Amino acid sequence: MIFYKYISEFLFIAFIMLVFLGSLLAVRAKVLMHGVLGLAVSILGVSGLYFYLGSMFLTLMQVLIYVGAVCIVIAFGVMVGKTPTEVEGLKLKAGIFGMFVSAVVFILLIFSIKKTSWKIPIKMSGDFSIEHLGYTMLTKYCLAFELISVLLLAAVVGAIIIARGGREEINS
Repeated sequence: MIFYKYISEFLFIAFIMLVFLGSLLAVRAKVLMHGVLGLAVSILGVSGLYFYLGSMFLTLMQVLIYVGAVCIVIAFGVMVGKTPTEVEGLKLKAGIFGMFVSAVVFILLIFSIKKTSWKIPIKMSGDFSIEHLGYTMLTKYCLAFELISVLLLAAVVGAIIIARGGREEINS
């Protein structure tokens, strides 16, 4: 029985070390991809802590959402993003145009917010407790969330294929 106690303490310390070393690598990395790797290691350590605490759902969601989605999107952004020599070629006109578009969008948002009549519902129907929402999302709407995630994955992969094809045509 004492043997299991030592294994449990070792696992806890190992997960804490993963979080600490991964965060240190993410913050101190000179290369962006090493920072992404440090982020992934740190998140795996946090998911290990969730596993240690007995929450399999949070463990799997942490790995699926953060390691499987966020870190991959950052890595794709690094691959598709502009190199420092390409960034130097950008002109001041693009910045001025961006500020103009931002100002127009801001003015339109302010205008639409002022014109909208904000009515508070008289009576809210339904159960909005955490238990009910969690149960509903994991039972009734589970397939919808999975389909949305597959659709988002297809959109990201398609955007990367289109962006890579566009860059190769420009460089040729």
